[in-house]
Amino acid sequence: MSRTVHASGIDMAVDERGMGEPLLFVHGFPLDATMWERQLDYFAGTHRVIAPDLRGFGKSGVTPGEITMERYADDLADLLDALGIRQKVVLCGLSMGGYIAFAFWHRHRARLKALVLADTRATPDTPQAAGDRRAMADRVAREGPGPVVEQMAPKLVGSATVQGNPKLIERLRAMMLAAPAEGVAAAARGLARRQDWTSKLSEIDLPTLVVAGSEDAITPAEGMRELAAALPDARYVEIPGVGHMSPTEDPATFNAALADFLKSC
Repeated sequence: MSRTVHASGIDMAVDERGMGEPLLFVHGFPLDATMWERQLDYFAGTHRVIAPDLRGFGKSGVTPGEITMERYADDLADLLDALGIRQKVVLCGLSMGGYIAFAFWHRHRARLKALVLADTRATPDTPQAAGDRRAMADRVAREGPGPVVEQMAPKLVGSATVQGNPKLIERLRAMMLAAPAEGVAAAARGLARRQDWTSKLSEIDLPTLVVAGSEDAITPAEGMRELAAALPDARYVEIPGVGHMSPTEDPATFNAALADFLKSC
């Protein structure tokens, strides 16, 4: 169950459980911390698991305008301070959470023990994609998150989920539709001008687990393999039959891969 913590000038909702080494889960766009439910249940027995709703999502405070990946990264560092966490953390980010993970590494390297990058990329938006994203942000500000949901929902999951788990698809749609419009728009504008990290990958001297869904239509597995190959100390895991939401589509396989990785770092 989540509670509210005041950090970075806003009230942040955070689900915190367990004891031990801290494991920080960072959700994707335009989702919230509940996407990590199966991971929190699994790892709370061995770790101190922390899953916040990012600024503008879920039950956390909303800041209109534009929120950069760096702002989200600083929010996470301030949240760790508010929770009294001084140990180095393993940061696990999906999609936008991975973009935030790169920014967190750049700004708060000393606070990291390891990284987990799930269904994400190091490259920025193309100019066309950035323009489309800004246009979508303006539309969401006027109409609510529905347009983003209609655009993203068909691309989120793999064929096995479509055929065998319609309840998960409805859960993801409901999660996205519940996101505050101003928060979604602000994040979209920040995503449109996120950094290109490709030239910095060789400097990320942390143990890193890279996880990809074999049917990911948003961040394809081929790009994830290239990302892992560019990192100095990476382990690559590809989960068959799932799409962009690998931790929720096949939590058993994802959790097993993460548990094995945590034993080695």
